[in-house]
Amino acid sequence: MSDGATARGSATEREEARKIAEGLEHLSGFGNEHSSEAVPGALPVGRNSPQRAPLGLYAEQLSGSAFTEPRAVNRRSWLYRIRPSAAHPAFTRTGNGALRSAPFTQTVPDPNRLRWNPLPDPAEGTDFLAGLWTLGGNGDVTQRTGMAVHLYHANASMRRVFSDADGELLIVPERGGLLLRTEFGLLHLEPGHIALIPRGVRFRVELLDETARGYVCENYGAPFQLPDLGPIGANGLANARDFRAPVAAYEDVEGPVEVVNKYCGNLWTATYDHSPLDVVAWHGNHVPYAYDLRRFNVMGTISYDHPDPSIFTVLTSPSDTPGLAGVDFVVFAPRWLVGEDTFRPPYFHRNVMSEYMGLIEGAYDAKAAGEGGFVPGGGSLHTMMSAHGPDRETFDRASAAELKPQKIDDGLAFMFETRWPVSLTPQAARAEHLQQGYDDVWQGLERHFRPLH
Repeated sequence: MSDGATARGSATEREEARKIAEGLEHLSGFGNEHSSEAVPGALPVGRNSPQRAPLGLYAEQLSGSAFTEPRAVNRRSWLYRIRPSAAHPAFTRTGNGALRSAPFTQTVPDPNRLRWNPLPDPAEGTDFLAGLWTLGGNGDVTQRTGMAVHLYHANASMRRVFSDADGELLIVPERGGLLLRTEFGLLHLEPGHIALIPRGVRFRVELLDETARGYVCENYGAPFQLPDLGPIGANGLANARDFRAPVAAYEDVEGPVEVVNKYCGNLWTATYDHSPLDVVAWHGNHVPYAYDLRRFNVMGTISYDHPDPSIFTVLTSPSDTPGLAGVDFVVFAPRWLVGEDTFRPPYFHRNVMSEYMGLIEGAYDAKAAGEGGFVPGGGSLHTMMSAHGPDRETFDRASAAELKPQKIDDGLAFMFETRWPVSLTPQAARAEHLQQGYDDVWQGLERHFRPLH
């Protein structure tokens, strides 16, 4: 049956949305050939596009890759819907708000280390789409290369529907629960979870709390996949079975619905006479997912030295060079530190990759927290070859610490790591919440060199 068109806005409506979210069923497994039907008999048997689809539905293929890409990376799903996606009026340009896209050429690429406080409170009635604020990125949306870093801060549920033709969206909540209503069904997110919305999939974001805040990686390049495990073996890191795909749920709604499409860097809008979230059944592998970051199976040293942060990769978007990602998504999840004769926080480092780091909760073990520090909802950017590492306070403490087994379970941080420099948007370069004096955290690192002779 239909899940209905829940109204959005009041405390009562948020409570109703939360009840729906907490009662959801789901399908398990990343990259699987899933299938689901909200009404028995809605899925055709033995073929994708019969002369007359069951129950008077329309058959439609959504392709997330070219038809002839290798089977291992080919993404497509068949949707059986009340009306075909083609049944809509013309789109017209609408304002982009604070959302920006590559190429990011309005500022000179900056080699400095930068850190921001959380986004300021939004104006009343700001939904997820209006609350998107672009920090920067790289590549070119028209060439399907690169990525963008966005943040969001919202205090209202969406009444409109959104899709992104430019790339897939990796949503990382930091504050406030979300109910995602997609063409494929519903997903429930809380801080500590992530959602992956594939390119072109329509969805709406409903708030489960008064406000919601978090991060978004827009990946213009190859779709995210699980990283190869190499000598780790067959198991570890993010386990495929822990990813949740939605079961089919549809809206049978007649009446005006605004649909916003992001295309080649700009937003376009059209008013449909029905809800486009009207898919009654589907099958395929181009589907949305949710994942609980606390299920990440952390690998690490049981002898000495701090492993490279690549060991914490959840998802990767590969490039044409093996091992060089368009973007990696990395999580620093709760874990034990047991390395002997080892400086245990992340080491001092210069990297050919660019790193944007955000904090979901607690503190990060290489940076001091608190006012003016690295705080939940904030973020830091260490672009390629910028020197970074633990601040003075962390270095002094870790250098003198007793090396007994230590459990890190009071923080959850992540990183968007990309092969190209991250260029800022003008709004990020001039933001009031850009911290001044970030370089000062490394001042006072004393000279300890003592020649033997």
